[in-house]
Amino acid sequence: MASPPTVAPRKGLWLWRDELVESCLCQQTAVYLYPIWDEEEGAEKVKKEPLSLEELMAKKKAEEDARSKPVFLTKEERAAEALRRRQQEVQEQRQRMEEERKQRQQFFEQAKRAANEEMMERPDRRRRERYREPVEEDEDDRDKIREHKDKEKEFEAIKERYLGLVKKKRRVRRLNDRKFVFDWDASEDTAVDYNPIYKEKHTVQFYGRGHIGGIDLKAQKKEQSKFYGELLERRRTQAEKDQEVVRLKKIKRKEEKQKWDDRHWSHKSLEEMQERDWRIFREDFNITIKGGRIPNPVRKWSESTLPPAILDIIKELGYKEPTPIQRQAIPIGLQNRDIIGVAETGSGKTLAFLLPLLMWITSLPKIERPEDADQGPYAIIMAPTRELAQQIDEETTKFAKMLEIRSVAVIGGLSREEQGFRLRLGCEIVIATPGRLIDVLENRYLVLSRCTYIVLDEADRMIDMGFEGEVQKILDFMPVTNQKPDTDDAEDEEKLLANFASKHKYRQTVMFTATMPPAVERLARSYLRRPAIVYIGSIGKPVERVEQVVHLVTESEKRKKLVELLNRGVEPPVIIFVNQKKGADVLAKGLEKMGFNACTLHGGKGQEQREFALASLKGGAKDILVATDVAGRGIDIRNVSMVINYDMAKSIEDYTHRIGRTGRAGLHGKAVSFVTKEDSHLFYDLKQLILSSPVSTCPPELANHPDAQHKPGTVVTKKRREEKIFA
Repeated sequence: MASPPTVAPRKGLWLWRDELVESCLCQQTAVYLYPIWDEEEGAEKVKKEPLSLEELMAKKKAEEDARSKPVFLTKEERAAEALRRRQQEVQEQRQRMEEERKQRQQFFEQAKRAANEEMMERPDRRRRERYREPVEEDEDDRDKIREHKDKEKEFEAIKERYLGLVKKKRRVRRLNDRKFVFDWDASEDTAVDYNPIYKEKHTVQFYGRGHIGGIDLKAQKKEQSKFYGELLERRRTQAEKDQEVVRLKKIKRKEEKQKWDDRHWSHKSLEEMQERDWRIFREDFNITIKGGRIPNPVRKWSESTLPPAILDIIKELGYKEPTPIQRQAIPIGLQNRDIIGVAETGSGKTLAFLLPLLMWITSLPKIERPEDADQGPYAIIMAPTRELAQQIDEETTKFAKMLEIRSVAVIGGLSREEQGFRLRLGCEIVIATPGRLIDVLENRYLVLSRCTYIVLDEADRMIDMGFEGEVQKILDFMPVTNQKPDTDDAEDEEKLLANFASKHKYRQTVMFTATMPPAVERLARSYLRRPAIVYIGSIGKPVERVEQVVHLVTESEKRKKLVELLNRGVEPPVIIFVNQKKGADVLAKGLEKMGFNACTLHGGKGQEQREFALASLKGGAKDILVATDVAGRGIDIRNVSMVINYDMAKSIEDYTHRIGRTGRAGLHGKAVSFVTKEDSHLFYDLKQLILSSPVSTCPPELANHPDAQHKPGTVVTKKRREEKIFA
């Protein structure tokens, strides 16, 4: 039997340490366990059979696996654990505060003790300094100072000898010298420029009316003129007074003709406004007009000719100042003239055509009898999309409800029978999309025999979506007996207003658009009579308050770039545009998994789903709307902070309308676009838009890109020196 290992005995036993076993396990070496030797009994005690190396390693691996697995805790255990951690944090905080308090107390005690010691030793220090004996100056120190001064003088003499320093001589003026000296010293100047007695006069402080010595000249002159004026007024007869009034009016008219009034139009009354002031007014609001005699714009709501009932509703709804398109379009609409309004998105076009329409309807008899309801509405408003039609319906209801005017929305996605039932009950205004309106007209749910007012909102979008045929068909349903004559009478204000007051009114057609493509011009020439054209800003130009940012990325980098952008803390709501319905659903689901509140809006959604998505975004339940170009035109969602073009638009016009969802109603916005090399046909136009924006910066990657240097389709001719001739 082997002898026991040479290890110091503990209480008469030979024991192995745990570290030995662990080291053996790590090194995968064999472990030999010796029997325990008891010296007192002098006999061997056989220990239990130890575990093998494989069993120990398996046991250790099982413990590691158990530690790596997550441990499920019940709600009570989690609460207890949180309470224990909180108590521990509170205890640590209390300990830190107690230590800080002790350190602070110790610091104050040391400072107090040091101050007391200083106070005690201060008299001793003064006493020692008072009785300190003066130290006699050492003779060696005086010699050193003297030698230093001699060396300095010697150094100055050497510099003067070898460097040739010029020594200034003091000018001496001899009394017997007759030559006049023109050089003056500053001390010889006898002119006194500053005298505090005369330069700093005491300012007399008057409280109220100012006078010195009891005399106020201005007050005396004022009293004298008042006295003589009253005296002359008492002596004049009534005929002389009337004659004086006429004379003063003549003088005033003469002065007005002669003088050049440079006051700004905002400081003038409406009667004082001249033609020059109206030109400046239109320039200030970037208003351009065409089409013959056009009325002056509206400066503020109180100066318009709208009835008091409508003005009260405007004030109640919080419309403080009219927008540029409203300033010019409303006076034209109130004259019963046809209008073409070209303005940027979010410029308030809805109210520009709605207010003249409501005033038009209030002058007509109310539809109450079933016989009257069968003849159809007085007005039709057409919009390209359901969402825009619903938005116009909401805005119309705000005014129409208080004026007892009924409106019906005829759009797709809802029950046609229910809409037909509401139409049979009678209404004054129908707001519709072209497709559903054609369906209702062909199925005899509606007739337009009495319709005299038609509005085409977003006309260019209707043409782009292929509704040109439907629009022409709807216009052909309307009666032609009340069309305006295509003569100068269609521009004459007096004749138009006289017709407005008559029973048989002319038909009025209003068209609003953001761009003027040839198809829209063709439609306007066919159905509008001598229209007044109003341009606001630049046609097809994005809002100048929108900052445009462009990132040149690959298709695989878009998702990562989007997440980085959203994680920067963008303020909701945010609209993300894609080109395909499937892409919108996939992107929205991915954002939901990452923790973002997103919803979708595209043509594949039902009407209820579309309304729910818009209501969720407007109400704050959702922060992000992933949409196709369905939401790119006409949808008004307030305070959109950012628009992200995840997929770049197919045309620069669609891009303009996409970014027009932000920066509305005078606010500032931001538009971020992810551009790939597949979008190179838009690089030139995109670069020009960004360069023309005062708040945007064109990135060098886009500015220097070869496709951004020339318009697509342009044949670029090389210069002669750039041509290469191969022999």
